[in-house]
Amino acid sequence: MWSVKCGVTSEKSVIPHSTLHIAFLSFFLLAACGDFMEPVESTPEPTAYEFNYWLLKQTYLYEEDLENLPIEGDSIPLLYSSLNDKYTRYYPPSKSESAESHMNTSIVEGDLGMEYMSVYVEGESSVYPILITRVYEDSPAGRAKVPRYGRIISANDTSLDGPNAKAVYDSIVAYSAEVSLVVLYNDSLLHYDLTKETIYAPTVFLDTLSNITFISITEFKASTANREQGTLGELQAYLDSTKDESSPRVLDLRYNPGGLINQCIPAADLFVKEGPLSIRHIVTLSPDGKRSHTYKTTDAESGGPGENGKFILLANSGSASCAEIFIAAVKEQGKVPLVGETTFGKGIGQSQWKTMEGGLAVITNLEFYTPNGNAYNKKGISPDIECPEGASRTCALDAISSLYGSNHIKKASAHPTPEIQPRKATYYPGGALDTVTIFVNYSHIP
Repeated sequence: MWSVKCGVTSEKSVIPHSTLHIAFLSFFLLAACGDFMEPVESTPEPTAYEFNYWLLKQTYLYEEDLENLPIEGDSIPLLYSSLNDKYTRYYPPSKSESAESHMNTSIVEGDLGMEYMSVYVEGESSVYPILITRVYEDSPAGRAKVPRYGRIISANDTSLDGPNAKAVYDSIVAYSAEVSLVVLYNDSLLHYDLTKETIYAPTVFLDTLSNITFISITEFKASTANREQGTLGELQAYLDSTKDESSPRVLDLRYNPGGLINQCIPAADLFVKEGPLSIRHIVTLSPDGKRSHTYKTTDAESGGPGENGKFILLANSGSASCAEIFIAAVKEQGKVPLVGETTFGKGIGQSQWKTMEGGLAVITNLEFYTPNGNAYNKKGISPDIECPEGASRTCALDAISSLYGSNHIKKASAHPTPEIQPRKATYYPGGALDTVTIFVNYSHIP
């Protein structure tokens, strides 16, 4: 609770704790009181356009690009699109809530809780290609015990045989609240009647291939299958349960598009004993409401459950933003080898702002450096061991054999499970995102 007294007046504003809130509040206090301890006439409240123009001028990273901003106008989306940065954007009030939910949580509306892919096996005369690759525990499919690696034979009495099976299945699931499945598993036909619901998808998955555990981290979000701690909670729960594991494991971040800074940096800390995890340049508000440039370093705290394990990182050109923050910290400070391809190269981040008209502004105001001080925006992070034929699990197994010895690798069975390809995330512009800032008073913006 903050209180300011100007003469005989008093105003109170409850403001969430963050540097940006405090900076804006300090500016508000100075503008409210000025040099005179007497009431002054209030400045007219700015229009929504004026507020968004001011917000961009004060917090946008690339100062030279601000010359493109039109001072006057009536279209806020056009104001944001005038900048040469695809990651800075504006969501109108009608879309701001869903956009914020998408960026900060793993909620999936109207879903069965399964992931699947089309797999054709050479030599089969009648092909049912839809293979269930993952089943979320807390979902309709998970509670019904739908088996992983089962093949979907039919949905709502429609056969799913042939090359168009996936398209047919997707259409049935999209337009049906109730879905009846027939699944082939271990030569048995199993029947499941499922009702779609809104679910929190997990973001950390475990797979075992040739006796090696692959820990797939698909995104970094604050509320996932672990409602309170998100991706960080999912990853820490697994590591806490395997503290004594001595075999090498793979941290798989292929196609991870990023997420929240307050998730990926603490997640990296689970593997790093000491030293800087992240260095970032931040454009923010000074106490007098002006542009301010600051640098912040986040240091590791010892005692993480992954510090003494044997790991390699697996990444590709789709590993971006917050995934790169994680990779850089674990690679440079945790001394964990990076295998695969050069990463995407998004070394900038955004803050989310609730605007006065109820919209959501996502503004690039951060630039990241690796713990060793290296910039990687538009460059990416290069692997220690490159995979010439692509960042595959096979390449990761070869790297483990080379680094830790072939005795850790066991031959696959005569009927190996098809290699699960990483989920190719739909890239939302943004990636490394700071938490949402909410203004509570607009009357003193210049």
